[in-house]
Amino acid sequence: MTDTVWAPDGSNLVVHADNAEYLPTLPDGAFTLIYVDPPFNTGRPQLRQETRMVANAGGSGDRVGFKGRSYDTIKGALHRYDDAFSDYWSFLEPRLVEAWRLLADDGTLYLHLDYREVHYAKVMLDAIFGRECFLNEIIWAYDYGARARNRWPTKHDNILVYVKNPAKYHFDNAEVDREPYMAPGLVTPAKRELGKLPTDVWWHTIVSPTGKEKTGYPTQKPEGLVRRVVAASSRPGDWCLDFFAGSGTLGAVAAKLGRKFVCVDQNQPAIDIMLKRLGAHATLASHQPN
Repeated sequence: MTDTVWAPDGSNLVVHADNAEYLPTLPDGAFTLIYVDPPFNTGRPQLRQETRMVANAGGSGDRVGFKGRSYDTIKGALHRYDDAFSDYWSFLEPRLVEAWRLLADDGTLYLHLDYREVHYAKVMLDAIFGRECFLNEIIWAYDYGARARNRWPTKHDNILVYVKNPAKYHFDNAEVDREPYMAPGLVTPAKRELGKLPTDVWWHTIVSPTGKEKTGYPTQKPEGLVRRVVAASSRPGDWCLDFFAGSGTLGAVAAKLGRKFVCVDQNQPAIDIMLKRLGAHATLASHQPN
């Protein structure tokens, strides 16, 4: 691990550091896109146990799969982080101020939260960026999780989108993936084949617990979700930043789309997962405060 300094022509970085200490070392206007998925302040620890299935030829495994095949469940590492802050806003606000400073004049911030704090975040970002710099609130809707009986089950997250300069920001919706029409019989065959552009409501499944994309990190976000963000709000060769990087989904997507990236996290399990996922595309760095 090296105390690598970011450079415009340098390599992608996975940085093991406290973001509050690392972000001030980066230069003004360095990033076209900042996507951050901070802890949601749920008040409880987030846990994820890695598991994998191994065939049991003797038929005595603890799980039965396709066509009655027997499997043993092998448990791996348990990943955890605490998602409870006594003063959430004193934690988040200085980091969002840094995000404003680090955005290029044509840059965009995507702040991924949920219903607990998103309305307070909107007021805070209006103050930091200016209300005229608010671009969208994206609703990520999914069909997994909550099964409440005494209220409407919560099945979405919120992503606030702010631009540094409302007259100059980059946005290219032609680069994003298209969706099938909900009423395909009402459009022409050509339109049906092409699909429609996404709106501000994105229907996308979570990361499958058994899929190849799963890293075992709690609250991992799917690549398909972040791909829209990166494709629409950056260009090949642009720098992208995630300073609550977690499993490194922003870095994985940026690498596939030809963008440069910096992924920052202070938790060792996150760094271990990102090195496994991004090691061929990034240099591991650390930051030691003076």
